[in-house]
Amino acid sequence: MSVHSTQGKPYISKEEKKIPIDDPSGKWSDLTLLPEWEEKFYNVYTVRKHGKWVMLKALKPQYASQEEFRQMLEKEFETRYNLAHPNIVMVNDLEDVPGIGRSIITDDVYGYSLRRLIDEKRLTPRIVHRLQTQLLDAMEYIQENHVVHYPITPDTIIFTEYNENLKLINVGYDQTSSLSAQDTRADIESYGEVLSEVLDNLPTSLPKLRKIANKCRDKNRPYSTISDLQLAMERRNSGQIYIFLCIFIFLMLCLLIWLSVR
Repeated sequence: MSVHSTQGKPYISKEEKKIPIDDPSGKWSDLTLLPEWEEKFYNVYTVRKHGKWVMLKALKPQYASQEEFRQMLEKEFETRYNLAHPNIVMVNDLEDVPGIGRSIITDDVYGYSLRRLIDEKRLTPRIVHRLQTQLLDAMEYIQENHVVHYPITPDTIIFTEYNENLKLINVGYDQTSSLSAQDTRADIESYGEVLSEVLDNLPTSLPKLRKIANKCRDKNRPYSTISDLQLAMERRNSGQIYIFLCIFIFLMLCLLIWLSVR
């Protein structure tokens, strides 16, 4: 999903819906509903705040007047407000938006969900590499801060439009003194599910990466921690570099032999 052209002017896909907003102050304008990023209890929008594009997350109308859901929204804001990571969408404020109500305000994301990239067969080697590095870095940060969150899925992973950097949305709704082994295990399994779906939709086979994805999903002998998973990825990448270096050295030797016999 992309809501901005390269000129910075919004364009609306078939799924998106522009909504009139009555704000005499002029603070809010160009409100657009983004059904692709809809959550169970929340609607997600893009909007201009003082002329700057931001995103907002608000309770759906059927929940907005119920105190338990209002407290849930505020709890999520409190949990996410102090998180700061380059691969997690930054939360900026909690405000009342005309016609929408109490909303979590976040940075805007110029990009596409992993779900859409899979569906449209637009996966690239850089995206696969970001899943191996940036996604794991973000997950490790979430665990280090004991953030309780819903499972990570292709719908909650965004890749920016120009440089394909990874951004996580919907990263947490509560913070605890510690996470259980079950919480850690669930994260690793979710990662395996995401990676497996990406591999299923690539035009080439990556057996070593597939082996890692399968181990993430193995209920008997999974990776114990995100660090273990990162180490497995580093070994895989180091192996690729080693193979490349061997091929390079072999070609250089062939070249030297060829030059010596001329």
